[in-house]
Amino acid sequence: MEVARRDLILSAAALALSPRAFAAERPNRPLGYAIVGLGYYGLGVIIPQFANCEHSRLAAVVSGDPAKAKKVAAEHGLSPRSIYSYANFDRIRDNPDVDVVYVCLPNSMHAEYTIRAAKAGKHVMCEKPMAVSVAECEAMIAACKTANRKLMIGYRSHFEPFNLEAMRLARAGEAGKIRYVRSEHGFVQGDPSAWRLKKAMSGGGSLMDMGIYSLQAARYMTGEEPVAVTARESTDRKDPRFTEVEDILDWTLEFPSGAIGSCQSMYSANQNHILLMGDKGRIELEPATRYDGQRMWLGKDGREREVTPPPGPGKTQFAGQLDHLAQCVRTGREPIVSGEEGLRDMRIVEAIYRSAREGRTVRLDGRG
Repeated sequence: MEVARRDLILSAAALALSPRAFAAERPNRPLGYAIVGLGYYGLGVIIPQFANCEHSRLAAVVSGDPAKAKKVAAEHGLSPRSIYSYANFDRIRDNPDVDVVYVCLPNSMHAEYTIRAAKAGKHVMCEKPMAVSVAECEAMIAACKTANRKLMIGYRSHFEPFNLEAMRLARAGEAGKIRYVRSEHGFVQGDPSAWRLKKAMSGGGSLMDMGIYSLQAARYMTGEEPVAVTARESTDRKDPRFTEVEDILDWTLEFPSGAIGSCQSMYSANQNHILLMGDKGRIELEPATRYDGQRMWLGKDGREREVTPPPGPGKTQFAGQLDHLAQCVRTGREPIVSGEEGLRDMRIVEAIYRSAREGRTVRLDGRG
């Protein structure tokens, strides 16, 4: 009898976790997000985007600042029971209004809160970079798989119309055979006390921030995975901003087709640029991955024209991203930028650091 009872409980739990059961239970309700971290990005960028969403809504906030959390909750019509601290975060398992946890914390905290959210039975959106090491990425993926929860990384450019159109044009051969991709991303990091300049919190400097955009662009513009990387660093250690982390990283990616990726990240100059060169033309975006204001050109047959893309999957790239995960939860599909995508980036990031540190090319294809 005890074995049969246990099997019945497990079967019921599995049914409750299934997309079909979820859709039947909540057929029309937008999925509820808990925003973990009320810093600039979580509070100033993500929370306002729920007004642009069709399938997502704000359901809870998590913060170490009780006064700020109460203020934000009140402004958005959330009840006191929708406010959590980092200490009582695990109680979110008891809140049926929360379906997804969005981790908007310093990089070093991504793994902990992703794993805790999965154990609490919640799906997870995690900001980029996914974590500070390959080992942490693997642990996050394992935790979400064990809990049968979705894990998506906040690669918003995959929902941005100009980047989507650039990918489409590249795949359609509008520039011909791809020979070269250049991707440069950076800004002037002015505050020496910023958490991004503290290695214990960030895991690294510009590479662990703007460099993710450069690396992602090289991969999604070519549609290939690199087989080798050669990197070098340029950092003024006398600058109080860079006592712990790097300023400029420059790296070259070799792709199986013979295409070359030339990438940079920097914390001492402003740049936001993607250029793809093929044997018949070029595709260029500048600015490429900012929150707004993107522009794109297609050069072909000796002529150049500015490209205006069709609308993206959401009113904004952020809303498209939020709603994509909500729809994946409902249908059971895997997010187009899953935890495995974040893991692939982190494996390359570790190779970039290793190449710069050791002054040699690092193979990514297991050939030495």
